[in-house]
Amino acid sequence: MIRRRRAAVPATAEYQFAAHERPTMPGSPANPAHPGGRRIAYFAIGILIGITGGLGNALVGVNLNFAQGTLGLDSDQAAMLTAVYLMTNTTANLLLVKYRQQFGLQPFIRYMLPIYAAATMLHLVAHGFWSSIAVRAASGFSASAMSTLTLLYIMQSMSAPKRLAGVMMGISVPQLAMPLARALSPGLLVSGDWHMLYWCELGLTLASLAAIMSLPLPPSERTKSFERGDFLTFALLAPGLWLLIAVLTEGRIEWWTERAWMGWGLAASLVLVGTALLIETRRANPLINVRWLGTREMMRLILVAIAVRILLSEQAFGSVGLLTALGMINDQMVTLNIVIIIASIAGIVTAVFSFDPADPSRAITLAVLLIALGAFMDASATSLSRPSSFYLSQALIGFASMLFLAHAMVIGISRTLLAGPKHFVSFVVLFGLSQSLGGIAGTALLGTFQIVREKFHSHELVQSIVLTDPLVAARVRGTSASVANVIGDPTLTNAEGAALLARTVSREANVLAFNDVFLLIGVLAILTFLWSLSIRASIRRRGETSPVIQLQQRSQAAAAAAAEESTR
Repeated sequence: MIRRRRAAVPATAEYQFAAHERPTMPGSPANPAHPGGRRIAYFAIGILIGITGGLGNALVGVNLNFAQGTLGLDSDQAAMLTAVYLMTNTTANLLLVKYRQQFGLQPFIRYMLPIYAAATMLHLVAHGFWSSIAVRAASGFSASAMSTLTLLYIMQSMSAPKRLAGVMMGISVPQLAMPLARALSPGLLVSGDWHMLYWCELGLTLASLAAIMSLPLPPSERTKSFERGDFLTFALLAPGLWLLIAVLTEGRIEWWTERAWMGWGLAASLVLVGTALLIETRRANPLINVRWLGTREMMRLILVAIAVRILLSEQAFGSVGLLTALGMINDQMVTLNIVIIIASIAGIVTAVFSFDPADPSRAITLAVLLIALGAFMDASATSLSRPSSFYLSQALIGFASMLFLAHAMVIGISRTLLAGPKHFVSFVVLFGLSQSLGGIAGTALLGTFQIVREKFHSHELVQSIVLTDPLVAARVRGTSASVANVIGDPTLTNAEGAALLARTVSREANVLAFNDVFLLIGVLAILTFLWSLSIRASIRRRGETSPVIQLQQRSQAAAAAAAEESTR
């Protein structure tokens, strides 16, 4: 009996699905017509899974200081907790997509969800650096499965004509996890240490597991997918990407030119990734179709996706980094993050209801313009800026991020289905890498730029501060007087006054540096906006039809052919 279930027989053979209800590709669920109540349940479960899958890494990312203090880690070790998550999360789909295609959807769910739950529970007993690294790696691997399930469940809640809306929401919902983690963390930490964050995640994980078991996805078809060459590609590509992520994460912390391992790691990464891609170009059935990904349309899409993802680092690094430099903590940014969540949800709703199949790239161009506007608004920050100063600008960027991501995913999926299901693994892997590596590269770029500009502004400010200046002397005396009641020694009082003045200079230099970061993002966003306009003009000049329209036309032709065949 067990052997028969493992045979490469379509799981849908036991069910009588109509032709239009069959899975889009092996490993994906069938698409039967569901009653209204079941559609609502599928949608709710999809939202729950999406939030749960994204919340784990977000909770660690926004509370690294608590984790660092609890585990006794250095800053570079703490950064590796998020880096190792990204390492496994970005490369897991290299194998998980084909695993679903060959072994079916239900075994995929049956194994991946318990792994995710076990990884979450292990966080509660991990008290050392290496044990935490192992748990974060397991979490990244299993979280990639959660993002897949989010997309599949939300798509099941949609009728066939609205399935692209399901794609938009499925890819966007997990992105709400970061502002949600910042909003929830203060309340969770009040009632315990940083492990309380994982009790919350564990509860959501178990709720997701119970929901999925109570309402499973429809069955899928299976086909033989794995080849020996796939494992060789993975063995080369995965460590190459891991080294790249490690270098991008640690570069601005340990500094790029101060550690020899970074140079060797970057060189090894280029060799490993290049060798893997070279092997893929020579395979008849590649794991990653390099030739297809190298076409003009796909390269254009991926480069725009990477560019916009780098720009979106303004929200993850820029505004939060400035407020942190000014002494703000998550407790004081709860309202700001609630505003971002509301704006992001508005972005998802707008993306769904304003979607234009004939011109889906227009929303991406608008999103880039909104990012530029938000960045220029933030560039006037001062040391008196508070979270309320960023409500409008961060709402614009949160709205733009969802508008961009939803439309970019639809364009990519449409081009993939037009090219054939065999390209699905290539697109999923590369789009995921564009977002993950784009985000970490953006943070590395902006973080490095901020450090360089802070040193520049600090040097400029310090040059003008001399004790022979009456204003400077008066400022030192004033700060010294503020601590005179605590420190009795006049010499120590004057030294403390000078130290307080130096701290003020450092704060002002950081504010000026972050303003430079915002200006840089604004300029890059304007350049990206002009680039996107030139791309759209080129498409119109060549008379290219939108890939979404092409896919709809193909689907209509296939449905008409099936109807004609059934009448015969």
